[in-house]
Amino acid sequence: MYTLSAVTKTYRKRRQSIEALRGVDLDVATGEWLVIQGRTGGGKSTLLQILGGLDRPTTGTVTFDGRDLTGLPESAVTRIRATSIGFVFQAFNLIPTLTAAENVEAALVPLGMTGERRRTRVAEALDSVGLADRARHVPSELSGGQQQRVGIARALVKQPKVLLADEPTGNLDEDTRDEIVSLMHQLWRDLHLTLVLVTHDAAIAERAPRVAEIRNGRLTIRQDSPTKLSAADPPEREAGHQHREHEAAREFQPLERPAADGGL
Repeated sequence: MYTLSAVTKTYRKRRQSIEALRGVDLDVATGEWLVIQGRTGGGKSTLLQILGGLDRPTTGTVTFDGRDLTGLPESAVTRIRATSIGFVFQAFNLIPTLTAAENVEAALVPLGMTGERRRTRVAEALDSVGLADRARHVPSELSGGQQQRVGIARALVKQPKVLLADEPTGNLDEDTRDEIVSLMHQLWRDLHLTLVLVTHDAAIAERAPRVAEIRNGRLTIRQDSPTKLSAADPPEREAGHQHREHEAAREFQPLERPAADGGL
């Protein structure tokens, strides 16, 4: 899915140069779940932005799904982001005046879908994160966990190949954090996603089969037991994203849920 070779990123601030990334080499296989762990300012968010085509490296190459992002025109990179990459943000980034359904639907506007098809996709995405009954609620009427679920649904509605999550639980309490990580784990399995998640939280890193650590712009693989989808698995994306519910039930054990207080 991704191949990064000798990637650097240098920012200029007045007369100073800040090296956010220093010679990063990384391969991410299709269907893999990778956590990139590191402290604030270590370069992890910069790396995620480069993976998502939101920024370009100063030097080095970034290949996504066989295409060199560093050599493509901005219009082509924008199209790849719109169709193949879903983003989940720490701050949710929901539009406060729009309902949950409208926030999710906004991700489909660049794709030029008909209204009926958009509504079907939105309903399916909200149902996949357990918010089918909250479609008409605006963000202020939702808890933090519910808002992040809307953010995840917005990322999933275009049926991306890869999901990039930047500190997705950073604004949540511990119990809600566990719920969101468990949800993302299950969606990763059910939808055959490639998932790259950056975090400073060791508890989240412990859940992933493969963990990289980034310090001062340098990346090292700390735990390397990549778990990815087998080539023999059924092509659910082409079959309308039919969920592998029985397999997920066997392989996925969610963390303990918090008390049923409507927080999610």
